[in-house]
Amino acid sequence: MVTDPSDVIEIMLADSNPLVLSAMSEIFERDQRFSLVATSATAEGFLGTVMRVHCDVGVIDWNLPVLGGAKLVEVLREQETAPKLVVYGDEDKELPRLAMTAGAAGFAPRSGEVDTLLDTCAAVAAGKMVFPFIDVRELQADPIQTLSRKERAMLEALSKGLTNRELSRELGISINTVKFHLSNLYDKLAVRNRAQAIAFYYSSRTPQKDE
Repeated sequence: MVTDPSDVIEIMLADSNPLVLSAMSEIFERDQRFSLVATSATAEGFLGTVMRVHCDVGVIDWNLPVLGGAKLVEVLREQETAPKLVVYGDEDKELPRLAMTAGAAGFAPRSGEVDTLLDTCAAVAAGKMVFPFIDVRELQADPIQTLSRKERAMLEALSKGLTNRELSRELGISINTVKFHLSNLYDKLAVRNRAQAIAFYYSSRTPQKDE
């Protein structure tokens, strides 16, 4: 089946290991869902390219020289035209949490199947966040614990898929106040939009007793 050119996902890859970078390039070039825009062996090279050339998704090594993956994600999340980022890293239970906190949209383990990486990138391009299960009981600082009572209520209501107008009615506040609380909510959770906030909410839920 021929892929509609308008549906093709433009992707850029960054990895300090030339063998990994070459292998990933070949994998994405074979998949008709993707168009490989560029590759880089450094965080600075990746940053310089994506500021000039459009791409939808970036796949990055967390240990990219010299800036590192965390700093690269943090810098790019402030740019409106930046690609969504998928961290491709070792299967360390802390790494997915660190990537999510920094502002990445997804994580794929190097030890996983090739299709896992490809499908993760496709899902991220479609606006989803893709992370393995993160047990928030192990987190030293749970961002949700920093939310006010009103912000927690808003996050829970947001998880139901409510619009701003519906949130206004549900919480008994004005639409402008909804926007104000949403802005604070996104900042505290280190996310960029409501889809990421909802994904964060579901990824961080743990069984709780009724109060």
